Amino acid sequence: MVCRRALTLILMLLLTACGVGPPAPVSDRSVGSSAYQRGAMALPDVHVVQRGDTLYSIAFRYNLDHRTLAAWNAIGAPFTIYPQQVLWLRPPRQQRRAAAVTVPAPTPDPAVRKPGPVRNTVPQGTTPSAQQGATDSAASKPAPTATPTKPSTASAAATAPTGEASNGERVAANIRWVWPVAGGQLSRGFVAADSDRQGVDIGGRLGQPVVAAADGEVVYSGAGFVGYAGLIIIKHNESLLSAYAHNRRRLVVEGDRVKAGQQIAELGQSPRGANEVYVQIRRDGQPQNPLNYLPGH
Repeated sequence: MVCRRALTLILMLLLTACGVGPPAPVSDRSVGSSAYQRGAMALPDVHVVQRGDTLYSIAFRYNLDHRTLAAWNAIGAPFTIYPQQVLWLRPPRQQRRAAAVTVPAPTPDPAVRKPGPVRNTVPQGTTPSAQQGATDSAASKPAPTATPTKPSTASAAATAPTGEASNGERVAANIRWVWPVAGGQLSRGFVAADSDRQGVDIGGRLGQPVVAAADGEVVYSGAGFVGYAGLIIIKHNESLLSAYAHNRRRLVVEGDRVKAGQQIAELGQSPRGANEVYVQIRRDGQPQNPLNYLPGH
């Protein structure tokens, strides 16, 4: 037993002398984004892309702006990524520090399906055919010299909530917004200081239509992750995204163009056991109070 411990100590000393350290923290898909928000989990250095991930869903998970995440990894529009690709979740200066430890190497996946052209879905009032799963894609290898981009002052100003509710609609940030569940009542409101409530819960009937809150492009439609099952993310402009979780059935796929009021899903059940949809609105990657955008209800 003594010899075995001595041998283990010698091996550890040799590894330290050779500059070999523990692997850099890698994301755990069983952990929801609220764990990172409330500090229960330290943000990992890298995320290894899994089948079904998109740059938008990864940025959403770690509360990052998708443009910043793309810049840190030298990924240009349309922000395509591929399974097993390693994405840095740190700015370039921190990447160089973390590079001293071992990080997973990307493994090419022969089954990768590149994203097709953006298509328009059927008009409001009809139901597009259901399709589960998400788009995998190919992109360049992370480059530590990339620098993050920041939205201009004019862009930030354009996303500030403005306007009043009328006729069941509200114009905010120059976008027309509608309530995501017809007749649905607010069951839990937004609490900025509570990482588990950085959106709103809207109750309704199981299977009831969930509609897009505003015009946009679907940038993620997939299983989601802990706390965000059946997740759909819609991009409204370069700064604003809306997300809808706990859907029983998703009726849109990535690349679909949707209109405000168009059905995108069927309402499901939340982890609380209630029939409700969880809605977040994010500006530059940061959660906003959805009631500052959605019409009064």
